[in-house]
Amino acid sequence: CGAILEGMKQYADAATMYEKAGSHERAAQLHIKLKDFNKAAPLMAKVTTPKLHVEYAKAKEKAGQYREAADAYERGKDMDSVVKLCLEHLQTPQRAFSLARETRSTSAAETIVEYCKKNRDFRSAIEFLLVAKDTQQAIELAQAHDMMDAYALFLGKEGTPGDYVGIAKFYESKNAYEQAADFYEKAGQFHKALKLYLQVGEKALDKAIDVVGAARNENMTNILVDYLMGDHDSVAKDPNYLFRLHMALGNFKHAARTAVIIARQEQENGNYKVAHKMLFDTYKDLESQNISVPRELEESLLLLHSYVLVKVLVKQGDHDNGARMLVRVANSISKFPAHIVPILTSTVIECQRAGLKKTSFEYASMLMRPEYRPSIAEAYKKKIESIVRKPTKTEEEDPVSPCPYCAAQCPTQQLDCPQCRNRLPYCIATGLKMIITDWTFCPSCRFPALHSKFTALIEAEKSCPMCDNEIVPSSITKVSNPDEYLKKLANQQEEPEEESKK
Repeated sequence: CGAILEGMKQYADAATMYEKAGSHERAAQLHIKLKDFNKAAPLMAKVTTPKLHVEYAKAKEKAGQYREAADAYERGKDMDSVVKLCLEHLQTPQRAFSLARETRSTSAAETIVEYCKKNRDFRSAIEFLLVAKDTQQAIELAQAHDMMDAYALFLGKEGTPGDYVGIAKFYESKNAYEQAADFYEKAGQFHKALKLYLQVGEKALDKAIDVVGAARNENMTNILVDYLMGDHDSVAKDPNYLFRLHMALGNFKHAARTAVIIARQEQENGNYKVAHKMLFDTYKDLESQNISVPRELEESLLLLHSYVLVKVLVKQGDHDNGARMLVRVANSISKFPAHIVPILTSTVIECQRAGLKKTSFEYASMLMRPEYRPSIAEAYKKKIESIVRKPTKTEEEDPVSPCPYCAAQCPTQQLDCPQCRNRLPYCIATGLKMIITDWTFCPSCRFPALHSKFTALIEAEKSCPMCDNEIVPSSITKVSNPDEYLKKLANQQEEPEEESKK
């Protein structure tokens, strides 16, 4: 019936019939044709054809109902028309900007550019000139109004090497060398970028390292190394920069040597946590690259970790292990020059508490040397003097545990097996030798630990003493067979020996 009525040009009646039959789109089209928007409006929500929404929008626009027209254009996916209405009639430029950013429509962007120029909003004009692919006009506008920062920001990663060189030259002409270098690097002109970064000086050294790491060019590497060694101004730069350079270039063995040097300096200055973190991070970097950890780095980390553990062990009331870790540190006391007397004093006191009377006497005697005695804290001086005057030179033998490789019994704190000659893994919770039947790994850093001791430590302290990350107790699992780890460790110990023979 609707079709017959429409054929007779009785559109209002035809629309009614179509509506009753559920042909909402056809009914809406006829209402629009008749400009009966009141009847068309409730049907538009059921319309899915974009073309019909656009027809409705055009009719609304012609009638001066711009807000409804804009909404209908949007439903009809004619975003260029929405942008035009927002700028010319609705005074809602931000809606227009958002739509143009989303659609990346060249036509919409060009409309916005004219609007922005008229309103002297040059920053936005630059943005939408780039959306409209008019790079030349965008950079000219940026130069004319000193808005190169905005141009560079909006260009982002979408520019060509030529675009980036243009920005770089602008900054270079303004003596903004660091910014110029940033864009020479983006353009792939690494030599030019490095030259300008070094011209800026130490403030831009991290960027200079990154660009050399990206370029992997021997000449550039030599230029930067010479700069870091002080050839430019006779002032050697912080060795951390050399470490970072080796890491950026993938020279992990050189990085490891440098890390040990830096950590040693920090250790000598009493910055033990900084030194520990440097060595730990380097250890994990080498491990991630399947590169054997140099023994010097491994032993330096062990020594520092033993020192870090003392406070934790003593806090838990484990004076025996605390004393053994202090003895390990005291045996290398020259590596802790900033705190020789306090460390030796603590060693004496903890050994007394642990019943290690003979060892306590040995270190108390050392403290009586003229170079140390005046620095002993008054609170401990009389006790230490008494230990020296009335010594007890006997103590029980060290407790033993089986070697995880050959099962030979040797002292729990000894990390070189006298039987099989293997270097033994140590527990990060106690500093003692690992035991096959009580094995776990930190869920975060994957360093080994005695399951019973690590679980107790985490319940008390929350964080791993090696990586300093918080650990959930339920994530700690007991390892029944650590053979794979032990084989890997043994193989890593053999590699340096083979290299030294060559």
